[in-house]
Amino acid sequence: MDIAIETHQLTVAYNAEPAVWNLNVQIPLNAMTAIVGPNGAGKSTLLKAILGTVRKLSGSISLHPSIGNHNAAIGYVPQRSSVDWDFPTTVFDVVLMGTYGRLRWFQRPGKKERAEAMDALRQVQMDDLADRQIGELSGGQQQRVFLARAFVQQASVYLMDEPFAGVDARTEGLIIEVLRERQRAGNTIVLVHHDLASVSEYFDHVALINQKLVACGPTPATFTRENVALAYGSVPKQLP
Repeated sequence: MDIAIETHQLTVAYNAEPAVWNLNVQIPLNAMTAIVGPNGAGKSTLLKAILGTVRKLSGSISLHPSIGNHNAAIGYVPQRSSVDWDFPTTVFDVVLMGTYGRLRWFQRPGKKERAEAMDALRQVQMDDLADRQIGELSGGQQQRVFLARAFVQQASVYLMDEPFAGVDARTEGLIIEVLRERQRAGNTIVLVHHDLASVSEYFDHVALINQKLVACGPTPATFTRENVALAYGSVPKQLP
């Protein structure tokens, strides 16, 4: 199994309080991986550490050589609650921002980038709302816009922090199908996921964490009631 991302004894702390501790996680190349654990387990921190937006206290993070340049190779979809949806910009302009990392200094997006942004919106069925202000969208529509912005980066790896939170069943179905298309195209997909009932259906690989690693591996062998109980302290009611 080729490894896309590997952490070795990763420790991140906020105000001297560890968020993740000696975390050893392996994320396979070209797989759909879920990061699962209770609130405060360090799931979002793990994604931010991979992105390099939080400082490691100790440990290391390595990427597969095929992923390429770190900044251009990883697309990120943050939690929807962390975004200022009152910012006065359109759906199209938000997605177009995803092309900026591929442009030279002072270069403005051209016809090629604008066409790519519209194509990404079509993939998530948001092209008919390209001129809409982002604050006017529903939660599911906002999530699809940020998926399109990540896709237009043309990254190798996509890190997503609870992309299904607050969306309806139709939007969730659309998102998972688009992600599977990305996986079939050779991308590595990593999601912080909260719905335990859908883990076995959606994901090839799972990492169960609660500050420390509980278990990491192929979903059938790893996502067991025993491991879930170790991560959560008991088996949550949402798990069949």
